[in-house]
Amino acid sequence: MYLGIDIGTSGVKAVLVDEDGAAAAQASAPLSISRPHPLWSEQDPDDWWRATDVAVRALDAGLRSGVKAIGLAGQMHGATVLDRRDRPLRPAILWNDGRSMDACQELEAAVPELGEVTGNLAMPGFTAPKLVWLREHEPELFARIESVLLPKDYVRLVMTGDKASDMSDSAGTLWLDVAQRRWSDALLAACGLSARHMPALFEGSQITGLLRGEIAAQWGMGAVPVAAGGGDNAAGAAGVGVVRSGDALLSLGTSGVIFAASDSYRANPARAVHAFCHCLPNLWHQMSVHLSAASCIDWAAAFLKTDGPAAVFELAAQSGPASGPELFLPYLSGERTPHNDPRLRGGFLELSHDTTGPRLAEAVLEGVAFALADGLDALKEAGTPIDALSVIGGGARSAYWGRIIAAALDTPLHYLDGGEVGPALGAAKLAHLATSSAAASDICGRPRITATVQPDPDLVDRLADKKLAFRSAFRGVAQLRGTP
Repeated sequence: MYLGIDIGTSGVKAVLVDEDGAAAAQASAPLSISRPHPLWSEQDPDDWWRATDVAVRALDAGLRSGVKAIGLAGQMHGATVLDRRDRPLRPAILWNDGRSMDACQELEAAVPELGEVTGNLAMPGFTAPKLVWLREHEPELFARIESVLLPKDYVRLVMTGDKASDMSDSAGTLWLDVAQRRWSDALLAACGLSARHMPALFEGSQITGLLRGEIAAQWGMGAVPVAAGGGDNAAGAAGVGVVRSGDALLSLGTSGVIFAASDSYRANPARAVHAFCHCLPNLWHQMSVHLSAASCIDWAAAFLKTDGPAAVFELAAQSGPASGPELFLPYLSGERTPHNDPRLRGGFLELSHDTTGPRLAEAVLEGVAFALADGLDALKEAGTPIDALSVIGGGARSAYWGRIIAAALDTPLHYLDGGEVGPALGAAKLAHLATSSAAASDICGRPRITATVQPDPDLVDRLADKKLAFRSAFRGVAQLRGTP
């Protein structure tokens, strides 16, 4: 058995994978987000560890005893700042936190080559601007920082005592020279840091350390190796075999991501497209990111007073795709690709006396699909051809939503056996790879396709008109609030 642990935003997921790459057991534990001020989004790093412990202990004890290695995946970009005793100095600032917009401009002015070196624009979601914000707004705390870790790597520190990270997650800090796969002294210096503050770098399939004896005993397993793993999207890609140049996936988690693997570094930040390292050697990827995807469904479930996401899908199906004029702008946490504006906010438009709960639910599903289509267009403009997408993440459970997304993107969607497990599956496969002589293509192969959703030509046409209205509405709202 191989154990994959994914430190997500809304929860931690643990999955046990057998020698054939099939999920044998899985468990999860919830996490909450603190939003103490507008644009802020934070979590207590120790909550990650507590949820990890709960999720792992919930797995079958007999299966746990056979674990040979552990891999980690996690939400990217979170700034976890530690003192000299390796204790968090404050809550971690998360990927969907928007307070550091001004710091982004400072960074790009200080390091004009930032986009070329990192493959990305400076955005508030990344780690580096958060440290600039801390330096300016919490200077006494900043002076006490000894280490900066990403969320999954804080959990690694607790598990193994090692400060280590992988290339894919580290590429999301804006401190990595992405083409050279090493820390950039110039970018660190621009934030008042140096390489001594950073963890050691590994490829995702390399071993970073061993599980501490006391934790191994608590979990009923040996002091097994722990692999570097990957950022959530790269690990998710490894889990479903997106490990060859040209392979692509759609991740429907808290955020919505379109991810395309590449055998070379292809930076094109002009349209807020990300270029990162993959979690496997000699691979990179391009990525579009929509900050609110499945989280919009969770919000709609509460807003419409339903019993959860599944009820939102059922409610929307009562109305049917493109059944009304209602539009939903899904920018509950701002947006990255292609707008790069953390201040954007969501909203309903085109409401009337005829608007119903089912039509509002349908508008939410369509709004997220249209935002994903904007991201796909940005990737194509950046020279990334995408013929089909493998679907992973919790949103992969809804075939109805898949029909809408396939039509909005005019792209076939492949649903895979175990695709809903997401990054934890990839983390477990990276653990297997770290302890095996097999090739990555053998262990990280694509699971069986369980269904393919082809774009329905009639629905493509009907949603095309609403997509144009959606984009026009975005431009109008952006102008109204003074967004460039």
